[in-house]
Amino acid sequence: MSDSSSYWQNIADHAKAEDRPFFSLAPMEAVTNAIFRRVVARAAAPDVFFTEFTNAISVTHPKAKFTVAGRLYVAPEEAHMPVAQLWGNDEEAFARAAENVKERGYEAIDINMGCPDSTVIKNHGGSDLIRNFDSAAAVIAGAKTAGLPVSVKTRLGYSRLDEWRDWLTFLFKQDIPLLTIHLRTKKEMSRVPAHFELIDDIVKLRDEVAPHTLLQLNGDIENYQEGLALAKAHPGVDGIMIGRGIFTSPFAFEKTPQHHDVKELLGLLDYQLDLYDEFEQRFDTSRFASLKRFFKIYVRSEPNAASLRNAMMETHTTDEVRQLLADSEFTK
Repeated sequence: MSDSSSYWQNIADHAKAEDRPFFSLAPMEAVTNAIFRRVVARAAAPDVFFTEFTNAISVTHPKAKFTVAGRLYVAPEEAHMPVAQLWGNDEEAFARAAENVKERGYEAIDINMGCPDSTVIKNHGGSDLIRNFDSAAAVIAGAKTAGLPVSVKTRLGYSRLDEWRDWLTFLFKQDIPLLTIHLRTKKEMSRVPAHFELIDDIVKLRDEVAPHTLLQLNGDIENYQEGLALAKAHPGVDGIMIGRGIFTSPFAFEKTPQHHDVKELLGLLDYQLDLYDEFEQRFDTSRFASLKRFFKIYVRSEPNAASLRNAMMETHTTDEVRQLLADSEFTK
């Protein structure tokens, strides 16, 4: 087994020893940074974290260097290096970026071939690669030059569901250690249920074309229990990736479900506010608007929760949020 394949195989083997798939938190823009990764790790950590997705060109671009440093920053307190997720369509840019993230200490690279964002697609990255097999092959080859394991996260197709077989067959032939599939097309976004009905056919295709490639699934999986049940119902699935489920509960990866009261949840929010202030000071930047998307995680279904959440959405600083929490009935 090569070093580039053993990274993911070791993760899969560790999980298999516990009779379960491995679990990961999906890479999400302005979400899976060093701040929120530590929050989730404190609540209930998955086996694998990913960075925010980062434009491969920007990784070594002088004018983007400072911004990228924040995106690719890994705090000393993080127990494990996340996987660096990159997007784009330039082979040479991927080669340069791969060498750069290797120097930063990253142990694996994942290529985003599924993002449906219009700006990303206009720049020929994300889901646009589903329509451009040659570019997809080129960026995989470019990323591999640094010697790190290179995986891919994608969707079933671009416009039509029946694209899945040709597209996934092509990817399985690229000699990658892991393929993560969001079980929808780009056109479907998240407007339809994930296509669980295709899982067994996808497993069969993987077994025929690339039995060495691990298979991870994403889409409509809210928590550890749902992911475990899905994998057991479909033998051959190696990993489960949870995305939006983390916004339902920061404890989504908890193996044994427990009750977490509002004080515990607000304690996690207070921890996130502290980490945000630390991050802001380190990089001399403010992303407070992006912080607001997390408030609904911590203040949800309790009586009068909506009024507190609405007030939090009107804040402009972490100190204002802390004052609201201090005055709240939930912290008395």
